[in-house]
Amino acid sequence: MPWIAPDRIFDGERLQEGLALRIEDGRVADLAPFDPRMGAKRMTGTLSPGFVDLQVNAGGGAAQCRSDGCRHGGDRRRSPPLGTVAILPTLITDAPEQAERAAQAALAARGREELLGLHLEGPHISPARRGTHAARFIRPLDRRMIDLVRRLRAGGVTVMITLAPEAVAPGQVAELVAMRAVVSLGHSDAGFPQVQAALAEGAGAFTHLFNAMSPLSHRAPGMVGAALASTVPAGLIADGIHVADPVIPLAFRARPAPDLTFLVSDAMPTVGGPDRFRLYDQEIRLEAGRLVNAEGHLAGAHLVMAEGVARLVRLGLGEETALRAAVTIPARLIGREDLARIAGRRATDLVRLGPGLSSCTPLGARVSAAASGSGIGACEGA
Repeated sequence: MPWIAPDRIFDGERLQEGLALRIEDGRVADLAPFDPRMGAKRMTGTLSPGFVDLQVNAGGGAAQCRSDGCRHGGDRRRSPPLGTVAILPTLITDAPEQAERAAQAALAARGREELLGLHLEGPHISPARRGTHAARFIRPLDRRMIDLVRRLRAGGVTVMITLAPEAVAPGQVAELVAMRAVVSLGHSDAGFPQVQAALAEGAGAFTHLFNAMSPLSHRAPGMVGAALASTVPAGLIADGIHVADPVIPLAFRARPAPDLTFLVSDAMPTVGGPDRFRLYDQEIRLEAGRLVNAEGHLAGAHLVMAEGVARLVRLGLGEETALRAAVTIPARLIGREDLARIAGRRATDLVRLGPGLSSCTPLGARVSAAASGSGIGACEGA
């Protein structure tokens, strides 16, 4: 296979010009400085590892990691993934039996490269900040769930668990962290001191910053203030609905260090599926880009990671920042730094992005004569 020379390559750390890569047997065999003597074929656009999404409820009309098994939300080679090549299927607040079925499905799905594990979003959350989560299933963290997480980790399944500090007893966060589960704080009405206590026990992330958490005020920083001031990563739904556009750049710039705010889609079945679906016993419908339940609460997002990436660029955060938020930071958070690298990756795990990172090349397409046959591009045009 001849060398391919894109305009730019995001190598997981920086956007670089003047690099070329060679694909052999469907994988990136070499990455090296461009040399005219290579005879490299030129490729327009930016080449990047595909996106890593740690909060995916559903997509393509299919739920994720429920009793009938784990799915990627449609064939990852087609829309709706739009550049996303690895996900954490997410189970929201439900009955204990449902969590156990989801755990069994996640254990059975081991070895599928696109499925990274399981995100348990609840049920150990605050009723006051439950959002669309069903109140009847909310309960304090108990031994049954701790044992479930232990079983998943013993089986080699990556676990992220979203919980509220007020729903756990002292020492329980530390117990989960000792299993190398990622404890993410969210759906909480906790005050600043409670959040600090959970962070001190090793909580390592925040779930959908600003949404379903006690707000920031000048006298009561709340969970939002604690998250912004912390040095642990916080996910953010960049759809302009869950977080207004003027606030998104503030969320990145208010952090004490770079690489602390990352993108999630919080995608629901309308992504690549019908415009309504059932959640618990309610109909969720898509209205002007918003997913709402009968109470008018937001119920997940009608979003793909590629749209969030493009939004960050439009809001002036920079292309490198946007790519790190969609690739590098989430990969690092769950201990999968390999997902942010290009060398050795499958060609189909790479995406080719246009100006402003606003367009993608279809997976498996012959992405122009410059890269004929390479199979590069995990995105499908919107």
